[in-house]
Order: sequence, then C-alpha cells, then structure tokens
Amino acid sequence: MFNDRLHLDRWNTSWRSWHNALRLIQFDFTIIFDREPSAHHWLEVFFCHPGFHALLLHRIAHWLHSCGMPYLPRILSHFARWVTGVEIHPAAVIGQGVCIDHGLGVVIGETAIVGDYAVIYQGVTLGGTGKETGKRHPTIGSHVVLGAGATILGNIQVGDCAKVGAGSIVLQDVPAHSIAVGIPSRPIAPYLIAPHLTRDRCSISHGSIASGSIASGLKPEPSDSDVWIDAEAMLIRSLVDRLEQLEQTLDLLHLNTLADSQSTDLSIF
Repeated sequence: MFNDRLHLDRWNTSWRSWHNALRLIQFDFTIIFDREPSAHHWLEVFFCHPGFHALLLHRIAHWLHSCGMPYLPRILSHFARWVTGVEIHPAAVIGQGVCIDHGLGVVIGETAIVGDYAVIYQGVTLGGTGKETGKRHPTIGSHVVLGAGATILGNIQVGDCAKVGAGSIVLQDVPAHSIAVGIPSRPIAPYLIAPHLTRDRCSISHGSIASGSIASGLKPEPSDSDVWIDAEAMLIRSLVDRLEQLEQTLDLLHLNTLADSQSTDLSIF
C-alpha cells in the first residue's frame, strides 16, 4: 500500500514537471520568434534555429534528469551538442524566456542557473574553476545579456539586468543593473530602467502563436532596446545638463559683476 502511494506521488510529480517542460518549450519558441528579426515564419524557428533546438532538447533532458533517469539525459545532451554546437548539462536550471542567439560554442555547466529572459550569444561559457564540489558554476539573474565569447567562471552571481561585454572574463560577482567588461572584468556605469516603460507595454507581433502564449498565462518581456537607457547616453546627458548649469552660473556672475561696476562708477560721480 505504501509503495503504491509512493509510486503514485512520483508519477504525479513527473507528470507536473513534464507539463511545465512543455509550457517552457512553447514559451521558448514564442520568445525566439518574437525577438529574431530574421525569422519571417515560425517554420524557420522550428527547423532552422539552433538556439531553440538546444533549449528544446535541454528541457527534455532536464525533465529526465529530474525524474532520476540514468544515462539517457546525458546521451540526449550529447546529441544536442552534436546537432547544435551548444553544450548544456541536463542538471543546469534554465529559466523561462531565455534566448540563445547563434549558439555555437555555448557551454553551460552542471550547477549553473540562468534566470528568466536572459540573452546568451555564441561562445559564452558558464563554467567552474578547479575540481570543487557542490555549487561551482555561475548564477545568472533575470534579463541579463551575455555578450559573444564571454566567460563566467565559478560560483559567482551576475545580478538582474546586468550586461557582460563580449570577450570578457568574469571571476567576481557582477552587481545588478551594471555592465561588466574586460579581462578580468570590472563593472562600469549602471543601466537605469526607463520609468515610463512597464511590462504592460510589451506586446507580441507575430499573430496566433503569440496569442496562444498569452492565453496560457505567459507574457514575454520587453526587449532590451525597449526597456534600457544606454549608460553612455545617460552620461552624456548628465554632462550636458551640468554644462548648462555652469553656463547659467557664469551668466549670473557676469551680470552681477556688471551691476557692481556700474554702481561703483555712479558712486564716484
């Protein structure tokens, strides 16, 4: 009796996790189709997008791994690497709405965690350092952008809405809303959220597939170009504003100097 109940609980858990995997696959497809400007038809994404194929196979491999299936998850992930050039360990946790663009050379390790709506370009490595056990791979926050060839190593965190520049090597935590560049990387000017842009502003432009995702309760996030103000533009704007303030101060000082000189001339006479 106890064994029957245990098997039933395992079956229910496996069924719920499989249903969640299918939901994530549908959402992956919708997000990629919406974000990919070169995808003119959903068939192009379904048959010709290696990032989607990598995520599709990983969702299945991760489900098999979570069910305790031996060998088969690793075999499936190895097949995905051969087909797509993307290597994702079956145990890695990938959030919803993640977009792997181009994908060739992407490596995501066993204990890595990738947050929702992250964008990963080709050649990115989320790897470990040494032979330590336990959590040894990076944790990537939501809405993070990892540039081509970026390498993030060790049990570190990349905060929400951060960006890692192409070719950078990250060995320390990256604060949220910041940009990390260089070898080794260092954080530079932060990004700021535009206050007039919200999630409600987001819409999907590809018809029925998007409508299906919204009906299922999932809503794609705005793209980076919609939500983020470029840090350099913010810096230039602040410098321009400061320059205008200084010019106004100089004009005021000039007027005061003229007034003082005129009053001095009148007092002489």
